Amino acid sequence: MQVFWFIPTHGDSRYLGTAQGARQLSHDYVKQVAIAADSLGYEGVLIPTGRSCEDPWVVASSLIPVTRRLKFLVAVRPGLHQPSLAARMAASFDRLSEGRLLINLVTGGDQAELEGDGVFLDHAQRYEQSAEFIRIWREILARSHEGGTLDYEGRHLTVKGARLLFPPQQKPYPPVYFGGSSAAAHELAAEQVDAYLTWGEPPAEVARKIADVREKAARHGRTVKFGIRLHVIVRETEQEAWADAERLISKVQDETVVQAQAAFARMDSEGQRRMAALHAGGTKRSRQDLEISPNLWAGVGLVRGGAGTALVGDAQTVADRIREYADLGIDTFVLSGYPHLEEAYRFAELVFPLLPLAVRDKLAGGNAGGPFGETVANLYSPGVVKGEPVRVSQS
Repeated sequence: MQVFWFIPTHGDSRYLGTAQGARQLSHDYVKQVAIAADSLGYEGVLIPTGRSCEDPWVVASSLIPVTRRLKFLVAVRPGLHQPSLAARMAASFDRLSEGRLLINLVTGGDQAELEGDGVFLDHAQRYEQSAEFIRIWREILARSHEGGTLDYEGRHLTVKGARLLFPPQQKPYPPVYFGGSSAAAHELAAEQVDAYLTWGEPPAEVARKIADVREKAARHGRTVKFGIRLHVIVRETEQEAWADAERLISKVQDETVVQAQAAFARMDSEGQRRMAALHAGGTKRSRQDLEISPNLWAGVGLVRGGAGTALVGDAQTVADRIREYADLGIDTFVLSGYPHLEEAYRFAELVFPLLPLAVRDKLAGGNAGGPFGETVANLYSPGVVKGEPVRVSQS
């Protein structure tokens, strides 16, 4: 099981949909979140893409020297990048980070944003272009280890004598992640990517998507790994967690929800449509209506595009829900929470000890020999005071 965190390059806050409790987005803050994720034992971080975000490649590059083991899931955007340039960028980043790059293939679903970036293809055409893009990208990188070149002529993209002189550290290329809910997305995932990511839908729906991608991949003689993108609100008690979930949307105004949902409805993303359906386009507001599956809450999606659901509960409950997804075949969990710095600590401290994470010891693993907790009475290490349970590191 791999657990990733999220770098909030589009902003962060204690309350969604309002400037109240908002946090200034700065490079210092982005570094704090990345360093926390690295030292706490998260496998990597997703860096979002889009016109509302800082550029993911620039941000990720700036975080290489302040982290040690953290991997970076960074987007390539067909139509904005040419595949040969994207291959050079990936190879350079992978070498400079010593093999810490992961690729997030993003086709885009906001037509207004795409047109602003000069992309005027419809949904079907974008997936055709994306399939050609990632095929070229993969071949250029794979052939670079032997000094080969590539000729390719497609409907949307053509290269002649494409060549990469400096190969990536990872062979044959950094792993490719991809998410999408349409039939075209599933076909692309099955044929070309290494890991398919779904947004946080109820387990039964996730199981159906996994089964479809897995069956399509088998037709191509391939296997695909699976991941899920979720928010988390984990506290020491269920009551605290649900109170904080409701507090997160307590300041948002009705007109803000209406405006946000209208913007999401204009997108041609099947995944966004499915997210909106979970809260009926913003008409559901109560906890009873927004808890769409045990401990799966759709409140985040009222004003946030993309991933709109959160696992809410105490540590054991959230760990149990994660295991339910893992039993379906999910092995990568890409998580986030508000504010991202504090929630990274909460999740790691409360949930990591309950998960079968065999990557390394969590929390204490990145420690350079200092105490785990505050020393008691200038004499005792935490966990050795009579009556206090001794902490056992789990792998």
